[in-house]
Amino acid sequence: MTILDSKLPSGPIDTAWDRTKFDLKLVNPANKRKFTVIVVGSGLAGASAAATLGELGYNVLCYCFQDSPRRAHSIAAQGGINAAKNYQGDGDSIYRLFYDTVKGGDFRAREANVYRLAQNSVSIIDQAVAQGVPFAREYGGTLSNRSFGGAQVSRTFYAKGQTGQQLLLGAYSALERQIAAKKVKMFPRTEMLDVVLVDGRARGIVVRDLVSGKVETVTAHAVCLATGGYSNVFYLSTNAKGCNVTATWRAARRGALFANPCFTQIHPTCIPQAGSYQSKLTLMSESLRNDGRVWVPKDPKDCGKAPAEIAEADRDYYLERKYPSFGNLSPRDIASRAAKEACDDGRGVGPAIEGVRRGVYLDFSDAIRRLGAPAIAERYGNLFEMYERITGEDPYKVPMRMYPAPHYTMGGLWVDYHLQSNIPGLFVLGEANFSDHGANRLGASALMQGLSDGYFIISSTLGHYLAANKLESVGADHAEARKAQGEVEERLKKLLGVNGKRSVDSFHRELGDIMWNKCGMARNRTGLEWALQRIPELREEFWKDVAVPGDGGLNQSLEKAGRVADLFEFAELMCLDALEREESCGGHFREEYQDEGEAKRNDESFTYAAAWKFEGVGNRPTLVKEPLTFNYVKPTQRSYK
Repeated sequence: MTILDSKLPSGPIDTAWDRTKFDLKLVNPANKRKFTVIVVGSGLAGASAAATLGELGYNVLCYCFQDSPRRAHSIAAQGGINAAKNYQGDGDSIYRLFYDTVKGGDFRAREANVYRLAQNSVSIIDQAVAQGVPFAREYGGTLSNRSFGGAQVSRTFYAKGQTGQQLLLGAYSALERQIAAKKVKMFPRTEMLDVVLVDGRARGIVVRDLVSGKVETVTAHAVCLATGGYSNVFYLSTNAKGCNVTATWRAARRGALFANPCFTQIHPTCIPQAGSYQSKLTLMSESLRNDGRVWVPKDPKDCGKAPAEIAEADRDYYLERKYPSFGNLSPRDIASRAAKEACDDGRGVGPAIEGVRRGVYLDFSDAIRRLGAPAIAERYGNLFEMYERITGEDPYKVPMRMYPAPHYTMGGLWVDYHLQSNIPGLFVLGEANFSDHGANRLGASALMQGLSDGYFIISSTLGHYLAANKLESVGADHAEARKAQGEVEERLKKLLGVNGKRSVDSFHRELGDIMWNKCGMARNRTGLEWALQRIPELREEFWKDVAVPGDGGLNQSLEKAGRVADLFEFAELMCLDALEREESCGGHFREEYQDEGEAKRNDESFTYAAAWKFEGVGNRPTLVKEPLTFNYVKPTQRSYK
């Protein structure tokens, strides 16, 4: 039986992280050069971790499947990053950010982890400014803030509509400095396909060079995964097409517990799907809801009219009506469900896709009249330009059309307070872990978590692991390393040898349809049970009829096939987790458990993190529960009215 040790500190929460750091063992500066650490992923969490560990003196090997660390998906984050600086003097504090995050996550996150995140937020801004990140500033030179969903203060720092890109450039500059100092070796266009365990500890990874196709094993003293989330299980999502679950799922197959996989976030402001064969969706920043007003026609008969033809009295500003305290800045899960409800009611706008209009208006006309077009352009100019390029519509003249889309995943590999999985030596950072956001992430908190984990946490906790354990030298010729590499090579040969007739994308698209319709914005027992029957059938069809042309060299079809094969296995776990969690909380909305359309939690039975242990393909995984306790923010029915 697996017993979880979350290593949560006791005592007052406001000093817990400082006391933990003091109690952690240290590695002598002269000894750090004796240790090698693998970092998989080069987004905000991975790049900041690799740069920080290199700066400390460790030998770091950093891997990414992109052609450059600058291409990591963190670059796509637009709206901002939260920090409890209280520059606005509007009542913000570390405790308020902690409170808002726990409440926003619908009381399904660890208090200690969230408080530490709020503490570190203050240092992240200082770090980024020192790196030259060009945050927006007020006329007098002070850093500017704006509001995001789920908060009644302005705590979001931003760089126009490209905050993720600018923060990634800051982390990238720190990473490149360590590459130049020869403390970090960078391996782009290289994909991790397995974890190597020796005596139960993570001691390396198996990778494939995506250009040559060469498979090899790399060993180290510890492994850090910072590989992002799994929203592409839905096929259509705001994630880059390359984003996948392979790294974390391969770790799960080796025994790492996967926690809360059904906690997925649907972002309320995305450009609606334009056709049946679209390959991805485009995010439009939540920051737009600061000045944009969300509405649909009151009468379904008006849905075919141009928005200018619909009188003000005939518009339903439904977020302002239903949630007057937060209005258009209601949290993402609530705003997304409200949009779906309006469209299901026949009041959606825009062109009909398969007979249904899936869109709501995001209207800036009031803000433009109040502030002027130049002020709006200064705040959101690049977002407006992007929207017009994609849709051919000018948002300065007509309202944007939006509809919710899969965006972020709160679930991930289970980690303790040290960010270590249940496999010793395997650390998990950023979106790849489950630790900070509960059942729903507040806007502008993803960048905060990635940089908190990479810059300010892993540097202490990884050192403690290395200092506390005697780790013998392990090479690529070790029996376990050779075994893991052999299994990877055999799997690649199997994919190439199927010689079927269906493309990888057609299988992925069908899986995505199942997940969106049965385990997406709304779930129910009947749909989930059907999905759990259909997904294994489709997985079996995949292994009998998938077409993977080419050979083992440069072969993008082979890359995609391996990732989709992992998504099939993972999707089954995600549906099982959603079925077992008989409550509605955050992004997990079970239609059977609601109160007048609002999520209805079951704190008596489900106040825990669900950590699942892989037991083999086709076998039911084992559920391991980590109870959650709330000593500071008492669980209440979440209300934003």
